[in-house]
Amino acid sequence: MSRLTLGLTGGIASGKTLVADTFIGLGVPVLDADQVARDVVAPGEPALAQIAEVFGADALLPDGTLDRRRMRERVFGNPAELRRLEAITHPAIRQRMRQWRDAQTAPYCILSVAILVESPGMRELVDRILVVDVPQSLQMERLQRRDQVDQALALKMMAAQATREQRLAAADEVSNRPWRPSPVCTSVTWRRRRPRRTRTANRNRTATTCRVARHSRLRCLMHCVTIRALSFSNCQ
Repeated sequence: MSRLTLGLTGGIASGKTLVADTFIGLGVPVLDADQVARDVVAPGEPALAQIAEVFGADALLPDGTLDRRRMRERVFGNPAELRRLEAITHPAIRQRMRQWRDAQTAPYCILSVAILVESPGMRELVDRILVVDVPQSLQMERLQRRDQVDQALALKMMAAQATREQRLAAADEVSNRPWRPSPVCTSVTWRRRRPRRTRTANRNRTATTCRVARHSRLRCLMHCVTIRALSFSNCQ
């Protein structure tokens, strides 16, 4: 298992994928919870059958796959329905992410999770949290363009997540400049807070193991500094 697990998060349409891709380019193992969420509701998966049972056959498209647009419209803005859906999908997602994390051997790995701050079960999987922070107006613009939704639904989707203030309060590190598809430009600030207790420390491992965990944090810091150094002529 990797000695350090970094949780990457941010508001919807904040640019997490571009940040994750940059870490991947540095050779860091990254797992995207959105992809895991799609995998656990693929045809033949138990979670998809549960969704059809709980929400009805109209939750599925004619080909038997999940009707994502219909489910978005149904659960966003309806906390009770959202909780019912999450009760089905989240345990399966956490299990797969934990299995992946435990199989990693790199000095550190990254779990990219949109609802990391909101989900105690997800937060238990990581040692530190890196938040991608952009203005809410930019989130709204990107979300409407990306998902082809109107402003009302976009607002509901954003409201279903933690607030910007809550994410920043939970952050150990913050990427706080807008990310562009090409070229990529960002600024990553490593906050000098007291180090989060690592899983190894919590399990009362030896002092040597704890020193190795600190080395992994340093390597992660070096990568963040590398990302910060990615600058291009049209960066604002």
